[in-house]
Amino acid sequence: MPGTDPAEAMRIVLGELPDLPHLAELPVRGVGADLTGRTAGLLVDLPVQATTTGWRFAGRPGRDLSRARGLLATDLDALEETAGDYRGPLKIQVCGPWTLAATIELARSQDPALADPGAVADLTSSLAEGVRAHVDEVRKRVPGAQVLLQLDEPALPLVLAGDVPTASGLNRLPVPESADAEAGLRTVIQAAGVFTLVHSCGPAVPFGMIGAVGAQAVSLDVSQLRRGEEDGLAEIVEAGLGILAGAIPAAPAAVPRAGAAAPEPGVTARRVVELWRRMGWPAAAGAGRAGTGVQVVLTPACGLAGAPPGYARAALGHCREAARRLPELIEEG
Repeated sequence: MPGTDPAEAMRIVLGELPDLPHLAELPVRGVGADLTGRTAGLLVDLPVQATTTGWRFAGRPGRDLSRARGLLATDLDALEETAGDYRGPLKIQVCGPWTLAATIELARSQDPALADPGAVADLTSSLAEGVRAHVDEVRKRVPGAQVLLQLDEPALPLVLAGDVPTASGLNRLPVPESADAEAGLRTVIQAAGVFTLVHSCGPAVPFGMIGAVGAQAVSLDVSQLRRGEEDGLAEIVEAGLGILAGAIPAAPAAVPRAGAAAPEPGVTARRVVELWRRMGWPAAAGAGRAGTGVQVVLTPACGLAGAPPGYARAALGHCREAARRLPELIEEG
């Protein structure tokens, strides 16, 4: 979310998304509030420090790590204050192990941790332990919550394609073995012990891998879905995974030009219905009732931190209204 006030962000989230709120993240606050730094603050016995280019493993905890942990603690305080009596599903987000491995540098090298399989294993183990503790902490703050965990993996397609550069930029890091790639995600998912979804908002989302590691849903930007990838999405849906369909523009560049009307919620809903009709899903499955029990949640295409505050609030309301119209559009056939 945009802005710097976690309590205000939580009030907006709870107001616009009363059925599926989430712990707001406010990366505009800077070091320690960014995707990598925020999750690095959860790592157990694996300290990090900020650099001019991002984050690096450190010999001992320092000011940067303390700041990251302090920001998250403030967010949890805001969550407890605004949603302490909430009962129902509540989503939290952390950076996934492969994106962390691609964005945290080794202590004695500027190469990403991805360059060292041992470092990746240590990072994954530390993250799994930290995520377990984070889930427990959220449950203490909001006892009535059914916690959902979102693993943000924007770099996962690059890791699997061998497209993560070395520090020099002249070479690319090798692709991890398929079994190792799956094990990294599976370790964190199993440690969390809650309903887990994997989010990747770019092209080439590895649907098969996400389905194989025990995730229960996948979150994607539907505008990035290539026709050749629809079969992979259809397969995991038929296997029972849910979809968080990013169907509402999130980036400022995608916001309609001044004077142009934003799409009606019904238009957004129709785009999603058209997607599963192209893939041949039965109407009942799309509605999340009979058959496979598929459930579709409508979301922004990606994070809203770069959007104007008014647009961010409107986008959340747009998601809710478009989702409300989804069943009737499905019934129309």
